[in-house]
Amino acid sequence: MATRGVHSPVTEIRRKVFTEVARLAYEGGDYSHNIEEVPYKIIPGERATYRDSIFLERAIVGERLRLAIGLPLRSVEQHAPVSDGIVESAIAEKYYDPPLVNVIKFACNACPEKSVHVTEMCQNCLDHPCRQVCPKHAISEENGKSVIDQDACIKCGRCISVCPYHAIIKVERPCAAACGMNAISSDEYGRATIDHNKCVSCGQCLVSCPFGAIADKGQIFQVVHAIMQGGEIYAAVAPAFVGQFGPKMTPEKLRGALQKLGFTDVEEVAVGADLCTIEEAHDFLENVPDKLPFLATSCCPAWSVMAKKEFPEYAKCISMALTPMVLTARRLKKEHPNCKVVFVGPCAAKKLEASRRSIRSDVDFVLT
Repeated sequence: MATRGVHSPVTEIRRKVFTEVARLAYEGGDYSHNIEEVPYKIIPGERATYRDSIFLERAIVGERLRLAIGLPLRSVEQHAPVSDGIVESAIAEKYYDPPLVNVIKFACNACPEKSVHVTEMCQNCLDHPCRQVCPKHAISEENGKSVIDQDACIKCGRCISVCPYHAIIKVERPCAAACGMNAISSDEYGRATIDHNKCVSCGQCLVSCPFGAIADKGQIFQVVHAIMQGGEIYAAVAPAFVGQFGPKMTPEKLRGALQKLGFTDVEEVAVGADLCTIEEAHDFLENVPDKLPFLATSCCPAWSVMAKKEFPEYAKCISMALTPMVLTARRLKKEHPNCKVVFVGPCAAKKLEASRRSIRSDVDFVLT
């Protein structure tokens, strides 16, 4: 995965989009008018920086704005303003229109699917180990270089491992390579498309796309509306925050920053993790091995959905314990009956978990 942990232009644009969406909600006014100006603010000037056309750059930012608000992508076949649907989404409640993870088609580079190629570094050596190890005899010589027959190649990678010059490479579409569910394929134009029957919304494709063509729907617009309406709004922060903002970030600084944004206070989800551990330990002692051969954790919704899809015969072995997010939220609502809880964490799949009927009343919003 090439882009995670690197402050790239994709990261910069993503942060600017979230900043402007939050600004829209905090400042209020005519959302339908104001949002139309945001792409010009994020992508100023007359000349393109990242793509062939500045108009394309702004169009992509427009779609990212819509997704950040929770709105669906617009059809490329008919005109619709960026603001289409924004008034209906300006609420202090959860707003979600599936699917969660989306490909912005005209932002996709239509990257080639997995293939193995011989580069110019090939020295046409006497040994030719690449040809010797190929089980399909897919490698031949042309113009003094080894060439791979793509129709015969099975992408096993044996030639890559034996080439003494490292002249053979495997080319993979980054989003598809990151997807553990094989949910990404190509449409008729070679662009990435997601099979949502397979997708578990883990977000790996989202953080792996170097073109920023994949994004999930956000709830920051609605969270700010809830804050502006007043009342108790608690941020339930996942322990992963310690790795998100650099070494200078401390729990005290994060708490202060969130309170400045309007949150009543901050609760660490690590408390819920402790409660979850205790509950799962009781389940394990009660059921394993007499009733179940093993017990799998239920903390990660993406993992849990994957396990049930791929290994349905073991679905009963997944713990029924509530996740740390839910246990923390229920604890907060028990102590503050009228409060709203905003889970803050790194996993996109938590948005789907919070949308389940049994959990919807516990976790009001999710920010990832």
